[in-house]
Amino acid sequence: MTRYLFNPPAPFSLPIQGSESRFPVGRIFCVGRNYHAHAIEMGAPVDKTTMQPFYFIKDAASAVESGATLPYPPGTRDFQHEMELVVALGAGGFRVTEADAGGMIFGYACGLDMTRRDLQLVARAAGRPWDLAKNFENAAVLSAIVPNGRVLGQGAIGLQVNGAPRQGADLGQMIWSIPELIADLSRYYHLRPGDLLFTGTPEGVGAVVPGDRITGRIEGVGEITLTIGDAE
Repeated sequence: MTRYLFNPPAPFSLPIQGSESRFPVGRIFCVGRNYHAHAIEMGAPVDKTTMQPFYFIKDAASAVESGATLPYPPGTRDFQHEMELVVALGAGGFRVTEADAGGMIFGYACGLDMTRRDLQLVARAAGRPWDLAKNFENAAVLSAIVPNGRVLGQGAIGLQVNGAPRQGADLGQMIWSIPELIADLSRYYHLRPGDLLFTGTPEGVGAVVPGDRITGRIEGVGEITLTIGDAE
């Protein structure tokens, strides 16, 4: 029996709709700028004919379930929401084809890629990694997973803050489709069951402050909620 110096943290997991089992989360991959209008609002338009998807990673320790109250994080004065469809993988693969990528999908969840935007823009301007902006405690908010092995190619995605609409689009507006993203990511990683893929956010990202309540919804997937608490 292995002896540890201290008790390791329990793995993060998510509820599965209609099941008593939970989904153990492995790695959390996120694709950047996968909706044209959002890429433009970020000042970095995307040309699919000449560009490839790019990714960043959120640690599983950054994940929290929908319904949480998230303390306003330290080090930022521009804390922003990004509503996203999340793909949950139920099978692994390496160098898979787009045709085979759909067979790796277990289901889907709603996700909030919470971002310290001011830190991201400073890092981007300096050519530095985005870790401080993207990978921090409670930065990946996730709803329950809905089992569904089909490839989602359309459906409304939207977000409100205190009841006022902020983001709204259709999944069909993604620049790179779900099979394209899975196949591309598998060129660089041996993907595993339990891995999650945030598929990008539509336009309308914006700042939130303590006291704000975020609600998001994706057609056929479900809803997600988050309350912004006071700074620690």
